[in-house]
Amino acid sequence: MKRSRSRAPSQRQLRVGEELRHVLSEIISRGGLSDPALADANLTVTEVRLSPDLRNATVFVIPLGGAELENKVEALNRASSYFRGQVARAIDLRNSPRLSFAADHSFDEANKIDTLLRNPGVQRDLASVLEQDDPEPEQESGKEDHGA
Repeated sequence: MKRSRSRAPSQRQLRVGEELRHVLSEIISRGGLSDPALADANLTVTEVRLSPDLRNATVFVIPLGGAELENKVEALNRASSYFRGQVARAIDLRNSPRLSFAADHSFDEANKIDTLLRNPGVQRDLASVLEQDDPEPEQESGKEDHGA
């Protein structure tokens, strides 16, 4: 039987991913990285997604202020073997996952959606849809109609 590719991550994947996120955040914030692009990097690790076998991890990052995102991601990918070694020392796993770093665009997407929802035309359309969906308010009188 084939498994669906869009399956939700297991509890173990989520737990290990969160532990990896904390460890990688600490390593990056400590500094001391030899790559000049990462020397003064203020990066936030927003999420770590692991493959079901825990052998591959995608690490999503955003720089504070959003500056030079693609350059930072390239530098992180160049240093991925260093990070993998640091993770292996910090977390007790059978195999340390291969790390690949990616830019986290979810905040940009959320901003775009928020901007669209605040558009006056969209507000008008949403209000009209909500009015159509609301049932007629029941008549509130002090007497109940029992069909007498």
